Amino acid sequence: MELRLLVTFEKVATVLSFTRAAAELKYAQSSVTSQIRALESSLGVELFDRLGSRIRLTEAGERLLPYARRMIELADEARAAVADTEEPAGTLAVGTMESLTNYRLPPLLEFFHHRYPKVRLSLRPTLGDETRQALRQGTYDLGFLMEAETEHAGLDSEVLTTEPLALVAAPGHKLYGAAVTSADLVRQPLLATEPGCAYRDLFERELTSVAGAPVDFLEFGTIEATKRAAAAGLGICLLPEVTVAAELAEGSLVRLDWTPPFTLRTQLAWRSGKRLPASARLFLQRARQLLAEQG
Repeated sequence: MELRLLVTFEKVATVLSFTRAAAELKYAQSSVTSQIRALESSLGVELFDRLGSRIRLTEAGERLLPYARRMIELADEARAAVADTEEPAGTLAVGTMESLTNYRLPPLLEFFHHRYPKVRLSLRPTLGDETRQALRQGTYDLGFLMEAETEHAGLDSEVLTTEPLALVAAPGHKLYGAAVTSADLVRQPLLATEPGCAYRDLFERELTSVAGAPVDFLEFGTIEATKRAAAAGLGICLLPEVTVAAELAEGSLVRLDWTPPFTLRTQLAWRSGKRLPASARLFLQRARQLLAEQG
């Protein structure tokens, strides 16, 4: 089996689209189709079921996929072993999220831009389950997670920092200055980012358990929109402290005296058993250093 055929097969199996695989591999779609047919011919089996405009792996394709990934990773490892003395280069796909991209990572991105100009960082905004799935499939090289759990099936990860959270509201809010309980919060207007964000989901779970019924949130999607709504007096929101530090300092938001009954940890994860290329190892090292400095 030719390695290039396995690379094409792995990409099609990951994205389940000949068109998208061709675009990402920078091939003509006809080349992708012919390579898959050549691989199927050499193995004597069909690897994909063609269902009109959709495709899916056959049982044979499902069995081949983990072997293909291992062979590709071994080839990458061999290539890296003889090239580690060279300047890191290539694309590094990193799953990230708004709170990190906007508030923690700019110094890291600037460092890589100037120190390793041959490395192209491709930041992919995803959350939780979507990031983990992309890492397992090999779509991402690395992925940031902000989770209470630190063990993730099929992934290796490193905890970079504990992520402080802040419950904030507009100045003059009636709960400001008082000791606040979860029971106090279920009777207040609540603001939130989208579902799937770990701190929002844990906050909702805590208040639902106290209220004995689902609580309502007014959703604003992004952190910036949620902060503006809180500053305008529309309600209370729970956000990572780093995202509201400037507003707390200038007084457009105030912090309420409530301690979350859960702890979030910012982590960097990658697929278990994957040998990280030099660029990914450097990214992990620098991320570890940066978040330690930020506290």
